[in-house]
Amino acid sequence: MRGYGVARWLAGAGMMAMAGSAMAQELPGSAPADTASEEIVILGSRIPRVQKEGPAPVTVITADDILRGGFQSVPDVLRGVTQNGGETQGQQSASGASFSPGAQQVDLRGLGPNHTLVLVNGRRIADFPLPFQGNSNFTDISNIPVGLIERVEVLSGSASAIYGSDAIAGVVNFQLKTKADGTRIDLRYNDTQHGGAEAYRLMATTGWDTGRFHGVVGIELLNQRPLWQYQRERQDSTADNPTTATPLAQRTFLRSDEDSNYIDPGQATCSALSSLNQGTIYYANRRRYGQFCGSNESVAYGTMISDRKSVTAYSSMGYDLGGGAELFADLQFSYSKLKLFRRVKSWYYVSPDGNEEGTFFNPNLAPDATDSGLQLDNWTRQFTPEEIGGFENGMTRNRSITFNITPGIRGEFGDKGRWKYEVSFNHAQYDSRVTFPEIVISKSNALFLGQQQGVDPATGYAIFNADVRRLYKPLTPEEYRSISVDSLYRPRSWTDTLAGSLNTTNLFQLPAGPVGAAFIAEVGKQGYDLRPDPLTLTNYYVGLVDSDGSGSRSRWGLGYEFRVPVLSFLQLSTAGRYDSFHIADNTFGRFTYNIGSELRPTKRLLLRAAYGTGFRAPDLNYVFRGPGNTHPSATDYYLCRVEEPDETIGDCSYSDQTIIARKTGNRQLKPETSTSLNAGVVWQPSNRLDLSVDYFRVKMKDQVRDLSIDALLRAESTCRAGGGADPSSPTCQDAIARVQRYTSGALAGQLQAVRVNPINVAEETTDGIDVAANFRLPTAAIGEFTLSGGYTYVFNHTVRQYPGDPVINQFAVDSNYDIPREKGTASLTWSLGDFSTTLTGMRLGKLPNYDQDAYIKASYLFNLSARYDLNERLRVTGTVTNLFDQAPVFDPTYASYPYYDISWFDGVGRAFALQLTWKTGGRPL
Repeated sequence: MRGYGVARWLAGAGMMAMAGSAMAQELPGSAPADTASEEIVILGSRIPRVQKEGPAPVTVITADDILRGGFQSVPDVLRGVTQNGGETQGQQSASGASFSPGAQQVDLRGLGPNHTLVLVNGRRIADFPLPFQGNSNFTDISNIPVGLIERVEVLSGSASAIYGSDAIAGVVNFQLKTKADGTRIDLRYNDTQHGGAEAYRLMATTGWDTGRFHGVVGIELLNQRPLWQYQRERQDSTADNPTTATPLAQRTFLRSDEDSNYIDPGQATCSALSSLNQGTIYYANRRRYGQFCGSNESVAYGTMISDRKSVTAYSSMGYDLGGGAELFADLQFSYSKLKLFRRVKSWYYVSPDGNEEGTFFNPNLAPDATDSGLQLDNWTRQFTPEEIGGFENGMTRNRSITFNITPGIRGEFGDKGRWKYEVSFNHAQYDSRVTFPEIVISKSNALFLGQQQGVDPATGYAIFNADVRRLYKPLTPEEYRSISVDSLYRPRSWTDTLAGSLNTTNLFQLPAGPVGAAFIAEVGKQGYDLRPDPLTLTNYYVGLVDSDGSGSRSRWGLGYEFRVPVLSFLQLSTAGRYDSFHIADNTFGRFTYNIGSELRPTKRLLLRAAYGTGFRAPDLNYVFRGPGNTHPSATDYYLCRVEEPDETIGDCSYSDQTIIARKTGNRQLKPETSTSLNAGVVWQPSNRLDLSVDYFRVKMKDQVRDLSIDALLRAESTCRAGGGADPSSPTCQDAIARVQRYTSGALAGQLQAVRVNPINVAEETTDGIDVAANFRLPTAAIGEFTLSGGYTYVFNHTVRQYPGDPVINQFAVDSNYDIPREKGTASLTWSLGDFSTTLTGMRLGKLPNYDQDAYIKASYLFNLSARYDLNERLRVTGTVTNLFDQAPVFDPTYASYPYYDISWFDGVGRAFALQLTWKTGGRPL
């Protein structure tokens, strides 16, 4: 398939630290008065219990935390979670725009978004229907309504024994509002200091309770305006590139020979084009290559924040049947229209067989015009906003509809309702209609080059009697429309689950207390269908041969859980589950288990530990992905060895070349597996202070990766160039068969493509500590102060791609990985009467620089929020994110636009939010 930042993390990271400590890490007996008597089901267990601590830590973020933090979206909320340590795909990501436009993800422990299980109300939701970076299925969290959330629960570590497949790195559960509490309306306005990204959000919830029939209904309306990259001085031009003394213009109009030497268009030619690209075209030069017509500013033609309009509705209803039984139904529906601009489209010559070398034979090119004397020509040009008729005509658009329907029955039976049960059916679906602007090969070739005049017998290249004036002539919008089209994709994903559970907090009595138990049975089916434009599967569009994919898998699972009070101060827990999957005529089963202990030597001290196993069933897209192409860089070790044996690989002429990767799926994939260990201590020396430190370790095996292109090219070189390998061996035959080379033309013998598919091969391990602290200081005169903090430090994060390969330290500066070793949050809240304010800061640890030979410094960012209750029914909340208007950390080696690391930073700058909350009925605010 086709190929955010720290500032907004700060909008309430301290709130999350406080929530994680006060909610998830309180000791028994210290719960607030309004929740102490309520039975709460905590993530990581199906056994209801009042105690909020278990053998593994759970971070809880409440609706109040989200409101005080001023979060605009669910991705904003989760970026402040310190356990969320993986690279994220921001809204200005070119890869995200190409493969999964508008979707965003969570990546616990940096193990990849496909290894974090995302639930809504404890139930699975449908995956985003297009795969992450064209490879794996994942869950889109951007469509979850932030205004309808009651709380977010985050459990890190393997939890397959409770939840089945996918919970390798952990589980994130979004609990939406399920109880009526009057009517509440929130209106939020967001804007930025430097312009762009203005947003309006209306959220309303209400409910009813007529005795037998009760329910809650909520709606959220969003109108998010875009933020364009050219609206920020930090990234509005190639002049912002810190690695060049003079700007390297974008090559808007370019002509070159077969040796990539630029053919000079002349000053007059570029001057005639100067009105294009908003008046920024000029006669440009690139050292060692030559002159061309280009623009410094067109590099910034893209959206940093997408244009999005959406409506989300949610309802949770119940009807009391009497006798302890209740019918219930949860309904969620979302409709969104998203628009983004990835970058300007380009054209270059592509031959009918898909060869993208771009070279053709031009009789109009004088034989002495090039160093070689051959009449070989190569044209490339970008399309300007004026030619396409404005940015609106170059937008990628995604219209999505998601819905989640869960009817069921629950109740209780036995002595005093000793046993509780629930039976439900859940159907979740995600449908999208995505259009990508594309250039048609045949029509654009004809427009610029005319009709092919045959093939030159000496060079093997197609002959075009091409008039160079056509290359440098601006198109009219009508001409652009004649060669362009919106390619339509209609991807769809869905999941069905029939589940039944039975639990009790008192299976039988032991001297130390009652034994709790839970039993679960599930049967379900999951599927997806990419439904791409059929023409994208052929050589029809410039620079694109996409892959199709569709398939489904069925599953069933049986599980148990027991919580046993061995002594008054020692409690043990265990869970086990067997899951069976059938996928692509391949059936397999997997048993996973968890074992945990909670030791309380005193009322204020908890020692805990948990060990668990996990697995992930084969990814649907990795299994069913059809053939398609991507364009990575690779080194031709064979030609380096044969033609330039005295050069180092880095200096070889055939290193770091752009090639074609021909990818396909693998229907014989097996499950990925994992083990997870947590061990820690929670200490509450007083009612005003609590501390927790937890060690974690997750190890994955049989991780799915595409075959290594680099390893295949090394093997091909050894097999062909006499490096000691047997050319007739299966390994050599496979490597040679997977490597495709040009057979004719100027590039004959050179590397063209490599064929790869996914296999179970990699191992990945990470371990570290999570720390949380919360201190509360009430005063009689000046109110109450709360100091909160959360911190994650990763000791090691290693990966081995293939058995026998060296272990790669992902924190090494040259590892090609981009994750921080540490993330931390801290906040100081002051509350006085009806007023409260919070100052929040976040520290993001050092990251590798662009050249991967040093680190960029750690970053510190702050936000400020305040709220005031005008009365018990009316509240105003204001937030300033990125309080000191900090720019992304400067990296003097970052040569790629936008000249900073978009996985961890953005250029939005200081932003403001103002929210008005009105409530009638129910409890006061």
